[in-house]
Amino acid sequence: MAQIFHPRSGLYATLMALAVLVVAVAGVAAWRVVTAGPGSEDEAVEQPVPFSHQHHVGEVGLDCRYCHSTVETDAFAGMPPVSTCMTCHSQLFTDQPVLAPLVESWRTGVPLRWTRVHDLPDFVYFDHSVHVAKGVGCVSCHGHVERMPLMRRVAPLTMKWCLDCHRHPERAIRPRDEVFALRDPSPDDDALGMHLVDAYRVDRRRLTDCSVCHR
Repeated sequence: MAQIFHPRSGLYATLMALAVLVVAVAGVAAWRVVTAGPGSEDEAVEQPVPFSHQHHVGEVGLDCRYCHSTVETDAFAGMPPVSTCMTCHSQLFTDQPVLAPLVESWRTGVPLRWTRVHDLPDFVYFDHSVHVAKGVGCVSCHGHVERMPLMRRVAPLTMKWCLDCHRHPERAIRPRDEVFALRDPSPDDDALGMHLVDAYRVDRRRLTDCSVCHR
């Protein structure tokens, strides 16, 4: 009786199975890299200039919107141009070595390359202006920046973390005139938040639709 299978067919099948396994493992590894959280929590991020929110916000009293000027109107909160920094630093501490990159950027016109602390994967859509309009306080996501000598991330920014807030928006919503107030939630905030969810016409069912964050 003639042999149906090639003598090396078993070897070929084994090699093919190994190739499929390697591709699968590589695919899983790539997916984990793409979907991994952005950086580590509570670790200061190195920047071209060690900007201190503790000094500028906590001590000097700058409002968030002075530097992040588009936080109420655009998806991106905005990073201040060097001209904003030089409003003060053209006169103050201009000879300090730590500010040398800032002064050089101002002199040459080459913008500073800041490292984003709160960075999300490209497949996640986030709009600052919507959250501000609906009364979500800055502290809810960014923590007490006025206590941070160097900016760090205090929230995991995972899908579960976002969904927890979307399922219970009353925990983060506050009156619009308190969105930029750097205070901890009070025991009365949840009750007020329940009222504001209705007042701001927050659609709870819509908040957990996949298309809200993945477009």
